[in-house]
Amino acid sequence: MAGTDEEVVAAADDALYVLTAVLLTPAQFPSVLGDDYPEACAALGLAPLADGYGLVLGQDGAGARWTVVIDDVSLVAVAIASWDCGMEHDLSPDERTVVAALPGWPLAVAVAAPGVPAPHDPDPEEVDGPALTPPDTGTWGPAQRRLGADEIALQWAVWREQIGEADLPAPASAPQLTAEAATDQGPEAASAQGPEAASNGGPEPAAGHRGIRRVLAEARAYVDAPPPLGRVRSAFAPGNARTLRADGPGWSLVARTDDIAFVLLDDEPGEVLPVGRGPELPSLLEALDKLAVRPS
Repeated sequence: MAGTDEEVVAAADDALYVLTAVLLTPAQFPSVLGDDYPEACAALGLAPLADGYGLVLGQDGAGARWTVVIDDVSLVAVAIASWDCGMEHDLSPDERTVVAALPGWPLAVAVAAPGVPAPHDPDPEEVDGPALTPPDTGTWGPAQRRLGADEIALQWAVWREQIGEADLPAPASAPQLTAEAATDQGPEAASAQGPEAASNGGPEPAAGHRGIRRVLAEARAYVDAPPPLGRVRSAFAPGNARTLRADGPGWSLVARTDDIAFVLLDDEPGEVLPVGRGPELPSLLEALDKLAVRPS
């Protein structure tokens, strides 16, 4: 959610009109930028500090896009929480907390500051290096796959309703994530559009799916050799459960510790593959939850 019109911070020798902000921490980062926290930081040219960063996105007086990186994570977290509750909150970081002022936006932002020119990248002659741009989510690939996983995590109940217990062990068509549903709609809502169910053209038991077997094997390997920070994340879920999110080369997994899992693969565009609990999934999810990073 955007901040108020009066919210400005000093950046790039000009006032920055704040439009939105996001966290970049091991437990909470824009997954569209990478499979883990260090990868997301690298996309912005930042070192993966243990405490993370806050990213403030806005426009200067000429309308140019800027991303201000600050190390006061709690300040940004409070602002985001207030905006999510529909409250106004003045996000005005102290200049001493500013780590960098980067040209461009790394995420798509659907709003603009009033009273200034339309959003545009700063003059290349006035900045060092190319401006940040959002990852391409126009076609299926890693960025869109991760956004699809974001949608499932946010709308678990909707997706879960499509899969009955009787469907899990038997051959069944997998739900499909439409291209529109997985397209980035802004940093504060990785996806907000509804899913659709569709045939995958070749019904196959999830347990026998080669891609799923590979994902589960690689996820198990994380237990013995912990992956980079943020590859496995754990968040609150109803009923004393946790929502688990794990990512790896070419895949994303979303699960509830007391329920099933869903897998998305780079090489199967739009497909959402359910994984029943069976005899092995519960222990795997429990082990992943123990090594996962959690929001503070």
